[in-house]
Amino acid sequence: MAQRLVSVWQPFFLGGKNVEAVVAAAVELEELGYSRIWFSAGFGADVPARFREILDGTERIGVASGIVSIWHSTPAEAATFTQDAERAHPGRFLLGLGASHAVLVDGDDTAYRKPYSKMVAYLDALDAAGLAPERRILAALGPRMLELSRDRSAGAHPYFVPAEHTAEARAALGPDRLLATEVAVVLDADPVTARATARQYTTGYLGLPNYTNNLRRFGWTDDDFAAGGSDRLVDATIPWGTPEQVAAGVEKHYRAGADEVAIQVLNGGDSATFPGDAFRALAAVLI
Repeated sequence: MAQRLVSVWQPFFLGGKNVEAVVAAAVELEELGYSRIWFSAGFGADVPARFREILDGTERIGVASGIVSIWHSTPAEAATFTQDAERAHPGRFLLGLGASHAVLVDGDDTAYRKPYSKMVAYLDALDAAGLAPERRILAALGPRMLELSRDRSAGAHPYFVPAEHTAEARAALGPDRLLATEVAVVLDADPVTARATARQYTTGYLGLPNYTNNLRRFGWTDDDFAAGGSDRLVDATIPWGTPEQVAAGVEKHYRAGADEVAIQVLNGGDSATFPGDAFRALAAVLI
């Protein structure tokens, strides 16, 4: 493991309508020493201009899409956006690609077919457009997608996983690919309220088969997925507590082989407010 990067994953950056407030938050994260800002590209046809707005408004911090859906944005659009960003800000934009979920692509599951083959074809098109593999990263959970991440991109960006998955991902990627794991956290030392906040987040993800099937590979069962997740599952996937306790949970992923952890602070589903106090407190113990 050559790096130890502390990054941010936060829906605020796409959801915030005030460009000035978004850029101000990004500048503060840059000054605190965070390495990269991740956020979803949403599910529109184009890569949102917000990624470029943050790049233009900052000096050093990286920006990454977590993720651009391969069912929504075309390879041509993704390649053009990434190449333009690379020319303007060399080395700072990373195109995160993902196969998303059937329920988000087509409600009756008629369009979501063979996501692995779709990703391979998408990468072929990016190659044809001249987009270098090191400028893209794949949202990967299972073994086949992790191997594809290793062979056709800069690495993998797993989401909503325990540290055991990070260890498996590192073994699959080998030592030379970037492993940037998203980890959601709750800064609250009360176990009742902290887990309640965590379950506002886990409930939605535990309804998506891609995530539950992945967790089953590590021994979790339907009983763990009920009612927003068992205490044991919540504690394994969502570090909570004081900044020091949260940092200890994040450290498990570094020890398991992550080069980078993209921290998502959960604040009760409020994507309109930037949790600046939490990121300041975490910077003090992690950076």
